[in-house]
Amino acid sequence: MRLLLLSNSTNPGETYLSWAQENIKDFLGKTPVNALFIPYAAVTFSFDEYEAKVEAKFSELGHHITSIHHAPDPVSAVEQAQAIVVGGGNTWQLVRMMHDLGIMEPVRKKALTGTPYIGWSAGSNIACPTLRTTNDMPIIDPHGFDTLELIPFQINPHYLDVHPEGFGGETREMRIREFIEINPNASVLGLREATLLKMEGNDFRLIGSKTARLFKKGDAPKELGENDDLSFLLNHIPPLA
Repeated sequence: MRLLLLSNSTNPGETYLSWAQENIKDFLGKTPVNALFIPYAAVTFSFDEYEAKVEAKFSELGHHITSIHHAPDPVSAVEQAQAIVVGGGNTWQLVRMMHDLGIMEPVRKKALTGTPYIGWSAGSNIACPTLRTTNDMPIIDPHGFDTLELIPFQINPHYLDVHPEGFGGETREMRIREFIEINPNASVLGLREATLLKMEGNDFRLIGSKTARLFKKGDAPKELGENDDLSFLLNHIPPLA
């Protein structure tokens, strides 16, 4: 598989996807690619607007995207895709629409057989077995929590260590500890801003100036960095259905 899973799209004071643009460019290669874009995590703006925003960045990199919402046959569009790009937004809405359109399994099959897959935020969440470590409010019934299961562990994008002064609610770490308490066999990787996971075949690593925080029931949280081999997280890659 070839995966590029970003925690976020934009850092404060930067333009859209600029922090990861060289990683995206390198991942897609020198030959121009027209990737299939899945915009369904968008809620407060249109799919056309989302497509235009992502296309503006990808065209700067020598590549292009075409949104699946134009396709008369979404399943066929997935099956013919040169690459698949899934944008961030609300994970619950994204999963609902992918289930409604019947594209969850076709996307999974394409990625498992080597089609490049790029996602950020919600688009990274759905590479996991389930959407249940998203930070998003469940604004809609997703018709099932199961997602692509391209990786056998959970990601928590936008992971934050901070506990703001005067804040009385649960921290991100506390929420993840609740998840692994109920799901003791699961691992959750807290992916901090401006970091990404890159898979090229058997090579799986973290890219970015910050570490990622790994949670597993019974173990102390572990910090993983760019120099760490993350292949141990892939011990149970799901077979092609």
